[in-house]
Amino acid sequence: MNPAVNQPVSWGAHARHKSLLNTLLVCFCLSFCNSLLHADTLRLATTTSTANSGLLDAILPEFQRQSGIEVQVIAVGTGAALRLGRDGDVDVLLVHAPKAEQAFINSGYGSHRTSVMYNDFIIIGPAADPANIRGLKEAGEALRHIAQQQATFISRGDDSGTHKKEKLLWQQIQILPKGSWYREAGQGMGKVLQISNETNGYTLIDRGTWLAYSSKVDLDVLVEGDPQLFNPYSVIQINTQRFPDLNHQGAAAFRQWLVSQPTQQLIANFRINNKALFVPSANTAVAATQVAE
Repeated sequence: MNPAVNQPVSWGAHARHKSLLNTLLVCFCLSFCNSLLHADTLRLATTTSTANSGLLDAILPEFQRQSGIEVQVIAVGTGAALRLGRDGDVDVLLVHAPKAEQAFINSGYGSHRTSVMYNDFIIIGPAADPANIRGLKEAGEALRHIAQQQATFISRGDDSGTHKKEKLLWQQIQILPKGSWYREAGQGMGKVLQISNETNGYTLIDRGTWLAYSSKVDLDVLVEGDPQLFNPYSVIQINTQRFPDLNHQGAAAFRQWLVSQPTQQLIANFRINNKALFVPSANTAVAATQVAE
């Protein structure tokens, strides 16, 4: 008889085996709990304009009520939001810089880019209007006047969608703004609006943020209506193949919810002082109604 067969297992070996099993059990539980937590939260990187305007506060509770998913909003400039997407640090994006968005998709970081809504940019400034731009029909011409007069202009300077639009407008008129009159704040839209107010400066701002904050500043809308100032917003999911561990199911549910007709109507109904801040664009019938108004 092989004595090794009947040899009792030592208490030390038994303890080691039990410890290993306990460790594996704890790891499994932590992994399982983490997956449950991950499934119940969605990290959304979006622009400061959707947050500052109050839109997300108005509509996200309905998504959470329907889905049971808590949305963690990271409000930054579009450039920063896209970087978070490239690093796999968020699950879904809501941004407003079409060329940068397309480059993001083409580089293999995003998928299912879908139009959600739009508004427009406007140029605001002091009522005295030292650059004499009030009522001009072209944003580029207004910026040319500001540069010629070296009137104070406050730029976002933060690679946001608004900053990208502003830089494009300068490029189109072949002017590189520089000098003491041109100040890059490196701040969000709310802070830039405050600085513009304090310095009697001009700035480019999206209409949604303007309507939300206009009562707090002593500035006027001076230039609006140029087609170049069109400001579309899109939702983008992160590529599942590049970052398989993200909450792609939640991101897909969120994208589909955003472009559904009930949510598009929520966006259309969101107003301040009876003025719509955004026009829904996923549902053409709703969008047409808002344009007609």
